[in-house]
Amino acid sequence: MGPRLVSVSISFGGMLIFAMMLGLVSEAISEKLDSLRKGRSEVVEQNHTLILGWSDKLGSLLNQLAIANESLGGGIVVVMAERDKEEMELDIAKMEFDFRGTSVICRSGSPLILADLKKVSVSKARAIVVLADDGNADQSDARALRTVLSLTGVKEGLRGHIVVELSDLDNEVLVKLVGGQLVETVVAHDVIGRLMIQCARQPGLAQIWEDILGFENCEFYIKRWPQLDGMQFEDVLISFPDAIPCGVKVASRGGKIILNPEDSYVLQEGDEVLVIAEDDDTYAPGALPMVWRGSLPGDFIVPKLMEKILLCGWRRDMEDMIMVLDAFLAPGSELWMFNEVVESERERKLIDGGLDLSRLVNITLVHREGNAVIRRHLESLPLESFDSAKRLPYREAMVTRGQRGSFSRGSWIGEMQQASDRSVIISEILDPRTKNLLSMSKISDYVLSNELVSMALAMVAEDRQINDVLEELFAEEGNELHIRLAELYLHEGEELSFYEIILRARLKREIIIGYRLANAERAVINPPNKNERRRWSVKDVFVVISEKE
Repeated sequence: MGPRLVSVSISFGGMLIFAMMLGLVSEAISEKLDSLRKGRSEVVEQNHTLILGWSDKLGSLLNQLAIANESLGGGIVVVMAERDKEEMELDIAKMEFDFRGTSVICRSGSPLILADLKKVSVSKARAIVVLADDGNADQSDARALRTVLSLTGVKEGLRGHIVVELSDLDNEVLVKLVGGQLVETVVAHDVIGRLMIQCARQPGLAQIWEDILGFENCEFYIKRWPQLDGMQFEDVLISFPDAIPCGVKVASRGGKIILNPEDSYVLQEGDEVLVIAEDDDTYAPGALPMVWRGSLPGDFIVPKLMEKILLCGWRRDMEDMIMVLDAFLAPGSELWMFNEVVESERERKLIDGGLDLSRLVNITLVHREGNAVIRRHLESLPLESFDSAKRLPYREAMVTRGQRGSFSRGSWIGEMQQASDRSVIISEILDPRTKNLLSMSKISDYVLSNELVSMALAMVAEDRQINDVLEELFAEEGNELHIRLAELYLHEGEELSFYEIILRARLKREIIIGYRLANAERAVINPPNKNERRRWSVKDVFVVISEKE
């Protein structure tokens, strides 16, 4: 009996110990799986793009990074935000685009905690994008500043650069001061404000910006070509069959990028060429073709005429918008401000924002009170005096007058300005899916604000040098994109190659990057077969990079 009792006791004891061990192992496995599921495990990646934060721009940003990585067979993007990992993965799975081989890894954590940054291999990332929070601009920028401080405190150091999306231009200096050489900034609100002004004054420009900023078509690339050393920029312009040179990164000036340099500039050892091309591996210099320059049709200048702008709604950076408009517009222009802010409060708000009304030299402010979404309020305005209308969402709407005399009748721009209601409507939209609705309306142009900012963030994440180029093209000083009538460069029915038109434009110190035929819906940037002659019409238009008029 005794031995049997002992054996039974041992058996039960063994079963109990086994059950306990099984429970412990099961609990450990469960905790590990739970940790993986909630995003607490460490990311063992390198050379990845790290996105810190979550906003409504994330979808467009991931899409652009996926397109950029497609030529490499895909890439790795890690997203860390203070959200549940499963929720993030579910939201990303609902996004309506093809990841093209790019893997997206989500982790839950705070960019202000060094342990969480280590968890996403921050020191091994090729680029780090800090997204702005939705909501209060100053709070969002304060958090971005703290994030940059946290990133600069990583002991192992950072391999890549930091791209910070800011909400207010006034906070840019402080973030750059803290981040130093590691940081590139994209001030979303300022970028969209400047794009709205450019696109409102030149209908059709929004589509061109969308093409250049996105990775789906042609974009900017910078590369060194030793075989071009000693060549003048005039010859460099026609040396690339599949790209259009736009500038030079000058080695002797510390790598400064010069947009639209002089024809006589000679490329030196170490210089790199800035081009617009389909991809970084789709272009290379070829044999220098024989191109006939010819002469311009006439030495006439399109006069810069007065414009009348109606700005509906109120932006928190209204004073910045006014200063930009004052720099762009001709003397004698008017800016009509139509919003619900009491007129007596407006001047105080503008002055508090840093606007010196006495510094306005080209525009006069005209104040009107009302709500832009109420038809009878809009009808109280002299709308018939606005020859073209650009209407954006209630809070950020703009209407601009362009003198019809500056465009020939029947031209692409002229036709839009002489539409049935004598107005061209430009709308800022946040959701790219809204484009389908706009195609059924009279809205002839639009600014995809969230998508364009995401494109800029992705482009700077891929190559930080491009930020200097974008900043100059967005600014009111220096070079910018323009839409020019073909009659400035050629006669009706003249047969010319695209190379010949490029060289003609150099007589006006301009770089032509594309064209839009009179009967076409979209512009063609970096066209193929540049040495092939074709018959042009004066109703065609060209897209050019040139100094501010």
